[in-house]
Amino acid sequence: MSVVNVTLKDGSVKGFAAGITLQEVAAALGHKLAKQALLAQVDGVNKDLSDRLDHDAKVEFVLADTPEGLHAIRHTAAHVMAQAIQHLFPDVKFAIGPAIANGFYYDLDSEHTFTPEDLAAIEKEMARIVKEDLPLKRSELPRQEALEFFGAKGEKYKVELINDLPEDAVISTYTQGDFTDLCAGPHCPSTGKVKAFKLQSIAGAYWRGSEKNKMLQRIYGTAFNSKEELAAYLHMLEEAARRDHRKLGKELDIFAIMDEGPGFPFFLPNGMIIRDELIKYWRSVHRRYGYEEISTPMILSRKLWEQSGHWDHYKENMYFTQIDEMDYAVKPMNCPGGMLVYKLHPHSYRELPIRAGELGLVHRHELSGALHGLFRVRCFTQDDAHIFMTEAQIKDEIQNVIRLFDEVYATFGLKYHAELSTKPENAMGDDATWERTTNALKAAMEDFGLAYVINEGDGAFYGPKIDFHLQDSIGRTWQCGTIQLDMQLPERFDLTYTGEDGLKHRPVMIHRVVYGSIERFIGILIEHYAGAFPAWLAPCQVRILPITDKHAAYAKELAAKFFDLGLRVKVDDRNEKLGYKIREAQVQKVPYSLIVGDKEVEQGTVNVRKRGEGDIGAMKAEDFIALLQKEIAEKR
Repeated sequence: MSVVNVTLKDGSVKGFAAGITLQEVAAALGHKLAKQALLAQVDGVNKDLSDRLDHDAKVEFVLADTPEGLHAIRHTAAHVMAQAIQHLFPDVKFAIGPAIANGFYYDLDSEHTFTPEDLAAIEKEMARIVKEDLPLKRSELPRQEALEFFGAKGEKYKVELINDLPEDAVISTYTQGDFTDLCAGPHCPSTGKVKAFKLQSIAGAYWRGSEKNKMLQRIYGTAFNSKEELAAYLHMLEEAARRDHRKLGKELDIFAIMDEGPGFPFFLPNGMIIRDELIKYWRSVHRRYGYEEISTPMILSRKLWEQSGHWDHYKENMYFTQIDEMDYAVKPMNCPGGMLVYKLHPHSYRELPIRAGELGLVHRHELSGALHGLFRVRCFTQDDAHIFMTEAQIKDEIQNVIRLFDEVYATFGLKYHAELSTKPENAMGDDATWERTTNALKAAMEDFGLAYVINEGDGAFYGPKIDFHLQDSIGRTWQCGTIQLDMQLPERFDLTYTGEDGLKHRPVMIHRVVYGSIERFIGILIEHYAGAFPAWLAPCQVRILPITDKHAAYAKELAAKFFDLGLRVKVDDRNEKLGYKIREAQVQKVPYSLIVGDKEVEQGTVNVRKRGEGDIGAMKAEDFIALLQKEIAEKR
């Protein structure tokens, strides 16, 4: 009997009879593992547990609490949904049904128009199929046999997919009970592993994403390892809908997107206050960290964009115009203008590093279907900075930027994780330069103690980068800050400095943004705070509510005092009941409401209501001012 040697995760090696299934290997290692395993990684490749081992291999079992395990659950859930649909709507033709981030979907061709009521019926049938715990059995078919099988069932989309596969492709199907699907796999061993699922929505989708093809119906769903995880995710979605920055932006008069300018946001007075406070804070932080501020033109000549490489590498995202019969482009990035500013004067090593910040308005062509509130727009303000330095200064400067980012994100209560993005396919420059710059970023992060993961092939075309992914108050992540190390543009623009040896040297350059885009960052903050901005950012910090008309004069006197101190205040002296005014202030998410009546007028006090806490009692007007000023100064 021949034996295969299996190297396990802990490095131990065990021998098994050749031809043993991975499920049998799991059972031999322990009953608990056999029950919990969904897949196995054989030499790093995900395999079904029904697969057999006929060679020595490294084997690691995949459990439900891993990304690979969750993907398998969702992939299997798509098949369970398709089987349920086949039972309820036998005339449906199936297209594709993959697992995706956060869930799964299936594209369907049907004369029946699916409704939310149908989703409830499909879920019920899915639950029955899951309870049956049907095994998923993989089969490999010759091309002609596969074509005949799906052709006989009228599954034209499956036939088209098979015909498009290479001649030597392995054509595999998975069968669970009375349902067979064309699929490469792998899958959970049985339908019973799909423990918690929810069908979420119905949308239209062109077959293969082409508008030249038929519009199909797409049913989206999600699945998790447990009902608790599913409930937490669905709660997060409800919270996200409640916090949607497009809805709150309209309700709180922060910004508007109009038909006259799709993708070009209008900031209203409340939005401008938030924007100006963010910029004011940005400038104060950067001043402390040794930055100077510049501003470069919005429109620059084609020659500049050719020199920078954007004309060849970024042209499809740019807007163009002609001036005096010459080609110009509206800037999609601030970098080339920053190069020109550096070149205006000769530089010595004694000046370096030079840290030049810029709040530059940039324009990028985005497809209309990709536009999304403030998150995806066609013009936005990048809080850019370009740092010019010697190679010996790379580590210190990168760590200085990380410290700045850490301080800024902590101010907003945003945690983060870092990703190192490496050389993309369309990169400029040679491999040796890319390796050197990538290793420099790694060394700086590791020495700083910043944990990171590798994001292969997602660097900028001119250099590797560190991306900062922020986590908001309901657990979602957003990519905002970035640090990009660039040895290409200094070469292209022939940037130099005079070294200690009296010779010309090429500086190294860092591109970096902390907010990323001020517009997008505002959108993130709206959702992070659910519109309830901290006092230092709130468009209106204090609303004064006189109980009757006779208290309005005192309210206005207080408001004038607050205004002179730079506080943002409004008086609500409408002829409305006090309860109505209080609710209105709550709806507008004002941090503090001050109620004034006979007692307050007589004693020079205010009765304070704090957002989220309610009535916190009476205090002298001066004491309240001191309390608010302290809260604003500390950016609590």
